[in-house]
Amino acid sequence: MTATTASADARAPRLLVVRNDKLGDFMLAWPALAALKKAKPAPHVSVLVPAYTAPMARLCPWIDDVVIDTGEQAPKDAQRALLATLRQGGFTAMLTLYSTTRIGWLGLRSGIPLRMAPATKWAQLFYNRRVTQRRSRSAKPEYIYNLELAEAMIQALGLSSGQPSQQHPAPPYWPLAPQQRDAQRSALGQALGLDDTRPWVFLHPGSGGSAVNLTPEAYAGLAQGIDRRLAESGERPPHWILTAGPGEEAVADALVKTLDEAGLSAYRQPACAGLADFARSLAAADAFIAGSTGPLHVAGCLNLITVGFYPSHRSATPLRWQTCNDADRRLAFHPPTDAAHQDMSAIDLEAAAAATAARLRKVNHHRSTA
Repeated sequence: MTATTASADARAPRLLVVRNDKLGDFMLAWPALAALKKAKPAPHVSVLVPAYTAPMARLCPWIDDVVIDTGEQAPKDAQRALLATLRQGGFTAMLTLYSTTRIGWLGLRSGIPLRMAPATKWAQLFYNRRVTQRRSRSAKPEYIYNLELAEAMIQALGLSSGQPSQQHPAPPYWPLAPQQRDAQRSALGQALGLDDTRPWVFLHPGSGGSAVNLTPEAYAGLAQGIDRRLAESGERPPHWILTAGPGEEAVADALVKTLDEAGLSAYRQPACAGLADFARSLAAADAFIAGSTGPLHVAGCLNLITVGFYPSHRSATPLRWQTCNDADRRLAFHPPTDAAHQDMSAIDLEAAAAATAARLRKVNHHRSTA
């Protein structure tokens, strides 16, 4: 357990929040973490996360401590050490945002007195507080489901929400100081020789193996459509910065070459020193374009303009996996209802290019009047 801050109120509960799956899922927990930390008195918030997302947990302003989940494949001694850590944590309550049988059993054995989770699957038997959500219907955004669980925990602990009635904490859920954003923008501009008067659009063509995505050819057509529309309206087109996750570098490099040959201003993002460095670097962007991947949701927490591409399957819709930025900074596209739900080629890229260009015009207007 690594301390980052300490609770200022001795009466404050000690809360363990569990979201131990992928990066995008964890980023969509940040609104819930913000709600918990804004409660009065503010609880001491620890999170149980895998080593993969731990660097992001350590950057989160709503988290006090990070506990690494060893995972179900870990050796027995590592699993016993994790159980001992939880037993020694003095936790008042445990909130599991997405429960599994292993985590439910771990929480029960840890002796945490109040344990809350969604009322789904066999795992709910290990909890003494359950919230009915029916997430499989995908009727709400994932981050709203998480917020509702956080609000139920606040109520169960007898805390004040710290928010006006019926209101959630507002974006950005990763509120970087202006100086931090300026530093990222300055570093990228110097590294690539970018013109600060043009929009900077980050394009992430990879999927991390977890999401259906557009093809590189489709992204190339989208970028060309956006450039063409801005040029036709007398606007300066953007600089395109291509990003890549591990193993996706060749795709990004090939797309840079394609865009460059088409006359667009395209660059590969400079190498980053791990996930935390990559996430901070996104603060330099005016807009972020990707499939429904972890980096898209990092951009959402930064309240960037996001342009997301989603399948139409009920468990993966733009509504369910909506980014948590302001509504007017969020664009989402998916196949029409009469197409196969994973047929990303059926997405209307002309409409996507037109809508994205319209948002970038606002960026240009803001720059010219600032």
